[in-house]
Amino acid sequence: MIVHTPTTEAQACAVVKSVVDNAVPLTLRGGGTRAGLGRPAQAASTLSSAGLTGITLYEPAEMVIAARAGTPLALVQETLAERGQMLPFEPMDHRALYGSEGEPTIGAIAACNISGPRRINAGAARDSLIGVRLVNGRGEMIKSGGRVMKNVTGLDLVKLLSGSHGTLGFLTEVTFRVLPRPERIVTLQWSGLSDSDGVALLCKALGSPFEPMAAAHLPAGLAGDVACTLLRLENFSDSIEYRSGELALLLGEYGVPERLEGAAPTALWTDIRDASFFAGSDEAVWRLSLAPTNGPKAAAAIARMVPAARCFYDWGGGLVWLAATADGDAGAATIRAALKPLGGHATLVRAPDAIRATVDVFQPLAEPLMRVTAGIKKSFDPAGIFEPGRIYAGI
Repeated sequence: MIVHTPTTEAQACAVVKSVVDNAVPLTLRGGGTRAGLGRPAQAASTLSSAGLTGITLYEPAEMVIAARAGTPLALVQETLAERGQMLPFEPMDHRALYGSEGEPTIGAIAACNISGPRRINAGAARDSLIGVRLVNGRGEMIKSGGRVMKNVTGLDLVKLLSGSHGTLGFLTEVTFRVLPRPERIVTLQWSGLSDSDGVALLCKALGSPFEPMAAAHLPAGLAGDVACTLLRLENFSDSIEYRSGELALLLGEYGVPERLEGAAPTALWTDIRDASFFAGSDEAVWRLSLAPTNGPKAAAAIARMVPAARCFYDWGGGLVWLAATADGDAGAATIRAALKPLGGHATLVRAPDAIRATVDVFQPLAEPLMRVTAGIKKSFDPAGIFEPGRIYAGI
């Protein structure tokens, strides 16, 4: 496989123009940690952002940072931590789930809209992304957005590009707003609740004014022999003391929570963020998105049809991580059929290449939405050279 590693935007434009002239499809690569995300690559050449590194702007007082797309995420996080700041959306690290190596890059975080448990309160990666630079399918350099939140005019291409998985263009630089790191973090844990009671607790807490930053439920057998229901509180110490007390009173019907601080709950939230409970297995892994109160219903319906299915709940129950036997299209059809009456959708996050090549990895779109999606793809990438078939067959 030919790997192109430009070190400047001009070189990236030249690479794209050359492959367009020769009708050579490209797969786009950041740190190589998410090769199992989406349908298998259908291109013989790779365009890598590994040569586009470095932080290009950091203004702590304005709470904004910009970096070239191939910059390791760890470098961005370390730079922010030195000034007591962080990315708001707690990006997931896929390496445990995929058994991959390499380093996550800031450009891939933007391109795939990678977020973690804080999304339920702080928003997704795309909500913090305020500017991008990219090469489109004509080999043209495009800039969208800016370095302040209000600098958005016309079509918001920044939000459109975040989550496009490289199908619309090759990102060369991204700009994010950042937030102060919390002074203190406390986790409230309830033990032994059923899935339905655990999610009901999370929903009640998230509907209160006491602002949990993360909310998850782990059935028995994942993080221990007993189910645990978790709320994470962040902020100043006085605020946490007040809010944790009020939440304990509000949720008194579920028992008295244990208060956790330090390394143990931090590691547990990392496992939730990265779905590490399913690392090292040969199961297919799915992300189910639906109304939080329907999460346990969906899991129960799937468990009746798919033997030995395992799951846990993030985002207050609105995100269900599911591991099940990797049995191809029948498994996908079963899972999506169970979700249909509940109004949810399913994304296949991990499976063998043979399965990912034959099933709809992402939830199939209705025909009108598919026309719009194909039209957007055509406008950015007329020759269809970027990641052909990566998200949907033929697109």
